[in-house]
Amino acid sequence: MPNTIEFRHRAHEVSRVEAFSDVVFGFAISLLVVSLEAPKSYRELMEMLRGFAPFALCFFILIMIWFEHHHFYKRYAMHDVPTTILNAILLFVVLFYVYPLKYMSLLTIGRGHAEDTPPGGREVLFTVYGLGFAAVFWLLAAMYARAYAKREALELNEVERLDTRESIYDNVFVGLFGVISIALAYTAPQFAGPVYFLIAIPKTIVPTVFGAKRRRVEAVSR
Repeated sequence: MPNTIEFRHRAHEVSRVEAFSDVVFGFAISLLVVSLEAPKSYRELMEMLRGFAPFALCFFILIMIWFEHHHFYKRYAMHDVPTTILNAILLFVVLFYVYPLKYMSLLTIGRGHAEDTPPGGREVLFTVYGLGFAAVFWLLAAMYARAYAKREALELNEVERLDTRESIYDNVFVGLFGVISIALAYTAPQFAGPVYFLIAIPKTIVPTVFGAKRRRVEAVSR
């Protein structure tokens, strides 16, 4: 099997922007458990353990966002004003997104109090969650689009340009599911939550399409 061309890392040390971003992501994760107290009885311990699955789901989503963010700065090391502004907005949305994410995870896994939701409240919940979800991934897409716009200055080769475009498409399509969920909340509410599982479709198609293009470019490069 031929060796693949690796994406060159332009960041060789952690910048202040990245360090600050890591602190924000760490704080966001801590907000998932900040309301928990050490159990004082067997019943409280069991109640805490039943909250493990929602916490794991939230933790996985935040780590996925953090990894994409880390991936971006490792590749491009961009600290221009537009990128920094996009990053600041992303961090703001992530912090705001934590509690809706936690609440929706509890409802999805059956640990929330759906009976407390007033008429029309479910639509509001999916709207808030969907907007936050779309905003996070579309901001990441915008950061990658900014990197692609600066491809000449960054001296991106053909493979790196393809990988950058793949990241743009990947995040755009993932974020689109937030909007689809909002639409379904008002038309077919039973599908507003499960529709997120269909993210696996673009997560399969986009890498497959760009993987084929990448192999062709790598073959020509040799």
